[in-house]
Amino acid sequence: MAYEDDHFIDTGKLVWNYSFFTDEDIRCFQEGNMQYGYEKFGSHYLRLLNTDGFYFAVWAPNATRVSVIGEFNGWKKELHPLFVRQDSSGIWEGFIPRMGKGALYKYHITGFESIEVEKADPYAYYAELRPKTASITWQLEYNWNDNHWMHERHKHNSLKAPWSVYEVHLGSWMRPDKNNKDWYNTYDQIAERLVPYVKAMGFTHVEFMPVMEYPYDGSWGYQGTGYFAPTSRYGDPQGFMRLVDQLHQNDVGVILDWVPSHFPYDDHGLYKFDGTHTYEYNDMRKGFHVDWNSYIFNYARGEVQSFLLSSAHYWLKRYHADGLRVDAVNSIIRLDFSRKEGEWVPNEHGGNENIEAIDFLKKLNRILYHDFPDIQTIAEEASDWPGMTLEVHKGGFGFGMKWMMGWMHDSFRFFKKLPKHRPLHQNDFTFSMMYFYDEKFMLPISHDEIVHGKSPMLYKMPGNESEKMANLRLFYSYMFTHPGAKLMFMGDEFGQTSEWNYERELDWELLQHSAHNDLQECVRTLNYLYRTEPAMYENQFEKKGFEWVNTENRKEGILVFKRKGKHRNNDLLVVLNMTVHPRKDWTEQVKGKAHWHEIFNSDDVKYWGSGKYMNQNIICAPVDKKKKLYEIKLTIPPLAAIILR
Repeated sequence: MAYEDDHFIDTGKLVWNYSFFTDEDIRCFQEGNMQYGYEKFGSHYLRLLNTDGFYFAVWAPNATRVSVIGEFNGWKKELHPLFVRQDSSGIWEGFIPRMGKGALYKYHITGFESIEVEKADPYAYYAELRPKTASITWQLEYNWNDNHWMHERHKHNSLKAPWSVYEVHLGSWMRPDKNNKDWYNTYDQIAERLVPYVKAMGFTHVEFMPVMEYPYDGSWGYQGTGYFAPTSRYGDPQGFMRLVDQLHQNDVGVILDWVPSHFPYDDHGLYKFDGTHTYEYNDMRKGFHVDWNSYIFNYARGEVQSFLLSSAHYWLKRYHADGLRVDAVNSIIRLDFSRKEGEWVPNEHGGNENIEAIDFLKKLNRILYHDFPDIQTIAEEASDWPGMTLEVHKGGFGFGMKWMMGWMHDSFRFFKKLPKHRPLHQNDFTFSMMYFYDEKFMLPISHDEIVHGKSPMLYKMPGNESEKMANLRLFYSYMFTHPGAKLMFMGDEFGQTSEWNYERELDWELLQHSAHNDLQECVRTLNYLYRTEPAMYENQFEKKGFEWVNTENRKEGILVFKRKGKHRNNDLLVVLNMTVHPRKDWTEQVKGKAHWHEIFNSDDVKYWGSGKYMNQNIICAPVDKKKKLYEIKLTIPPLAAIILR
């Protein structure tokens, strides 16, 4: 027998009785306040008594026996049993000497009513490549080279900085063989290709659809089983670190899609972890998602809150992520989400709010912003529930931004209409500014909008090929000049002509055609303008950053507005023509400046436009010098946007 760090070790057994946990750790874990659980639970390399090995800890409160099984012991449950703590924590732990990095393992759990299950480690850093399901002992040592980014990222991630996000599914952005759906690029190969592309296109951030380990490709990562493990489809954890590192070294931020709303029923996953509903609610009126055939986390349980809180914290701490896009917030906070009357249980006050889930999200944001003040959390929340981006201490949820789903739906509805019908539906277009200031919004064109029969962006647009392209350039111009952050799904930037398919790469061959290549150049230019014109981002969440100049030309389909920065000299004038009719000698009265020049025209030949309606010399005449009111004369192309400085 020996002692080390006051932890009892019996060297005469295969598993030494050793613990990482203090009484304070246990209290925090049970109260739902442990954001560092990844440092305590799971498998961790240790050297004890001059012996290398791995320490294991797992929460299984209703288990009567837990052991570690794997290739190292022939998957025999009798050989390496863990010790249960002599308190109320339900934590099983122990140190297995002479166990190496890269070993496959699971927990064999004898649980409720002697049910026996074999489970992957909920806190594992690395997982076996699907369809195999074992966890892998691993170490996360890595020498980061993004010190400059980390020191300066408060500038890049500020809400007063441009946010142009490129949403990526790592498995289908680009593949080594487009005809082989089972062959992926590695994290390093993705970095080699993706980093220069994103930088050249001018996006400020990438958002990765869930990289946390998941068993079924068709879930796109939204049915996860490994909340601390980057998927092994593309390599090991250090490979993903190198990808993030390379992006940061090229001044591109990284947002991770994170799913704390539900999990699948795979045998090796969280479902009935110790034979009982450990991680999920035990009442299926509250604990089961009918839409997604998955299970809902029990937010009332402190240990589950600590698990989720630790997962979020882990990706920001260990992988230097710049933020989390929190999936399906609407489903988390509503007890009646997608349920009919009688299929859900009201809360203690008779309402439909999931009170403990709401409290958890507030806690999550409060802790993450305290520990990582330079990041952003982004809520995917499709309802009008108030206060998503209001600070927690003011009664809000504390998210940094919220997806503006209303803008997206209204905009699509408007742009799908034939141009001759659009003047009758102008309110669909302008309505977003009626509620824009209720939250800090991100304008999303996400993966959800180009699958399941919704059609790619190009084919949402009416008209012949030329008109479709013109409409799409107009739509993107409107999106980039509308206040708020931006998000664009991969392939949208060059006019993908097929719906997104997770089993195949994007249609990169389209770039051989000038129409698609020039559309890509248009998006590149819009990104450049967004990043370099202060009026586009400095006040993007404030009323003083936007001003309608003219909404009265409904019949002509012309809309005019200003984007305004901190200094009046940076003001921009945006003119949109929603119809197929060009407007020559169009006059517009504008306050403030006597000189304007065109800095962008979506009908430019370099964007596959006609080039017939450019404004090389803009005539500007005084109307009332005292009021600084001027009249400018413009040529406005059909189905186009122009931006004046």
